[in-house]
Amino acid sequence: MKKEVLFFDKNQFAQYKKAKTNEGYEIISITKYLQNFDDISEINEYLTIVDITSLGSINEVQYHAERLFILFPYLTIFIADNKHKEFFLHELRYCFEEFNDIEYLHEEIPQLVIGNNTEKFNHKKITDLTEEEIIEFTNLFSKQLYGHEKFKDDFSELLRNFRVFNKIGEHKILSLFLMGDSGVGKTEVARAIHKCLGGKRKLAKINFGNYSSDNSLNSLIGSPRGYIGSEEGEIFIRVKDSDTGLILIDEFEKSNSTLFNYFLDVLENGKMISSLAEEIDLNGFIIIFTSNISKENFTQAISPELRSRFDYKGYFTLLYSRDKLKFVEFRINSIIYKFNKNFPTHLTNEIKEELIQQIDVDKFSNMRDLNKEIKSKFVDYIVSKATSLRNITD
Repeated sequence: MKKEVLFFDKNQFAQYKKAKTNEGYEIISITKYLQNFDDISEINEYLTIVDITSLGSINEVQYHAERLFILFPYLTIFIADNKHKEFFLHELRYCFEEFNDIEYLHEEIPQLVIGNNTEKFNHKKITDLTEEEIIEFTNLFSKQLYGHEKFKDDFSELLRNFRVFNKIGEHKILSLFLMGDSGVGKTEVARAIHKCLGGKRKLAKINFGNYSSDNSLNSLIGSPRGYIGSEEGEIFIRVKDSDTGLILIDEFEKSNSTLFNYFLDVLENGKMISSLAEEIDLNGFIIIFTSNISKENFTQAISPELRSRFDYKGYFTLLYSRDKLKFVEFRINSIIYKFNKNFPTHLTNEIKEELIQQIDVDKFSNMRDLNKEIKSKFVDYIVSKATSLRNITD
């Protein structure tokens, strides 16, 4: 066996890693050994694969390599991203006897790609629906979202246009930027779409309130290969775990220019690219960005380039009393149904009228607070009824 470097295709690395892990190997970045040469003595040459990709970005590679590689056991397997192939052929010519591609990777391991290629995630998208289904979707969505009648009309027209231009290849992602105070229904738009598309798994949601640090991009799309602790980013995990072509980016304004620029590229090219160069094709997806900023602050917080990429920019106001009453009625009906399904005590619809009378919807501008009030009143009712029954039987 000759001492060699095997080059992999970056788009297939995840499948290669999975295959080798199943065989009992551990893939470790060369970075670990650059930090401490003594760790090399602990290598199990029969179960360790060393990824030397990160050497492609350091100075004086040949000098460090000639001191480093002589310390490794002879049978150690070394791999590298083929984007550095020409560079390594020259700089590491005295350290290795051969430089080869991982040929069986193309023959035995299917390429990890998403969208229109070989391995597809089963996301139900708005562009998958027939004309009859889109009518049903629109009607159901209108019932699911309380109030915001103008937005519902605008959204219906947006869907119609998006489906046409997506089909002819001119519009890959439908993007909405929804502004307004907390609790007025912005995130409910995404939940309603997810439900109306028949989503059974979790909605792909990212809260940018957690992404304000300098390292936020690595957390979102993964750390570059070669760094200790490299892993898949949160947004890739969320999208893969979901079953609808929908992404919700909450509190978008709380992040930084690095992430803004990343999403500018996403909206322009119609795909997400991780730090490991894995791609997810978002053709046909809807991305909803929500923000608590005011209309006046919108132009200050979001760059002109990014603003121009949003297909819809809307401001959500507080719901009218009639819409809040409809929400209360819907929630109580839903709670009664779930209660009767899980408890032996059977509640009748009489409780609905009683609870509606106890809730003053005009006191609430935040729908989350209104929902808490409904739950509280419902529990109070159940407890009071149980107490009354005990007093009668006693």
